[in-house]
Amino acid sequence: MILSRSLRGGLAVLAAGVPPAVPGAVLAAPDRAAAAPAAASSAAVNLRDFDLRRGPDRAAPIRALDGRLDRGDADAVLRSSGQKKLRGGCGKAAAVPSGALVHCFDAADSAATDWIPQGVTTVSDAVESERLPGGGRPILVSWHDSGRVRVTFVDPDRRTYRHVLLVHPTMKGNKPTYTDIDIHAGGIAWYGDRLYVADTRHGLREFDTRHIYDLHKSKAGTTADTGRAGLHGGKYHGHGYRYVMPQTGSWRFVRGPTARRCGGSGPPRMSWIAIDRTTWHHALIGGEWCRPKEPRGRIVTWPVRALSGTRPVRADWAATLPADRIQGAVRANGQWWFTQGRGKQRGRLLTTRRDWWDWGRVTSSPASHGPEDLSCHRGQHRVWTVAEYAKKRALWSFPAAPCR
Repeated sequence: MILSRSLRGGLAVLAAGVPPAVPGAVLAAPDRAAAAPAAASSAAVNLRDFDLRRGPDRAAPIRALDGRLDRGDADAVLRSSGQKKLRGGCGKAAAVPSGALVHCFDAADSAATDWIPQGVTTVSDAVESERLPGGGRPILVSWHDSGRVRVTFVDPDRRTYRHVLLVHPTMKGNKPTYTDIDIHAGGIAWYGDRLYVADTRHGLREFDTRHIYDLHKSKAGTTADTGRAGLHGGKYHGHGYRYVMPQTGSWRFVRGPTARRCGGSGPPRMSWIAIDRTTWHHALIGGEWCRPKEPRGRIVTWPVRALSGTRPVRADWAATLPADRIQGAVRANGQWWFTQGRGKQRGRLLTTRRDWWDWGRVTSSPASHGPEDLSCHRGQHRVWTVAEYAKKRALWSFPAAPCR
């Protein structure tokens, strides 16, 4: 199936030193021109809608938790005992395309209806060498429950995995504690030591993979009670999970929280995120999932290294998307891949490139049921995603030559 171009009506802000205005897209201008308003049009993309600022500092409770709990990192999680085993046999039920590499969670996680997988990122996003110091090559998957979020560290070499509960650190009087995080976690992106998690209405949550607490090894921790998180009765709980990873920071939209539905303007709904390491300045990509009857969703890139500081961060590019119901996207060497959800029908994989004026020819091929977030694993020349539906659930990747 070929999708027709749909962005011709968009207006753009003219960036200094670039070719004429690009319909439906905005490029960053030098600081002296950055405050210029976008041209008046219902289809215009205003780059300033994507400005980010640092959220509240979490350093104090993190330092206090470091003094009370056994602290490890991603390598420690991968080397830990008692992990779950990956299995096979889920590809057919998930309708994974032929030629895919497939990993399956255990029977309980594959059939769970409370925990739903969403985001995917790999060690290839995190480090240039595509290996952790301990030699591991993990794939990370985010899941949401009603009021909770976890990230799964998958070790494809050992064919094992472990869930890590994400928590929000805070102080209770003079004692550090933490609470559950209630977000959709529709996308994740790992860069360096930082793990970014999409926060639909506010921007990004930030975690540090060097700050993962082992409640089993900690004298003040316990894994016995599945109904609690945080400090209770002198013990730190994590709903029975061995590991908890506290939020270390956040990036919020300068213009405030987003609307509950796609509106085509204002701060975007942060539905999914990805990393592009193939550009001169590595990019964090973010975008919106929007219904067919809503304004077309938008896509944006930020210089990812700027997120390591404290100053406000401005997007360097934004455009409207080439289709609706986009569940994930990633770019490598100028090639774009998008997953499109279609409810109970099998999802689609869309591929295209972007020129100055528009998206190029968009091609469509069958994907799995419920395909989600995307991540390019450069050394494998493969793009990873996850099929979200219970009993049709799979972590899978497809060959992608430009992903290198």
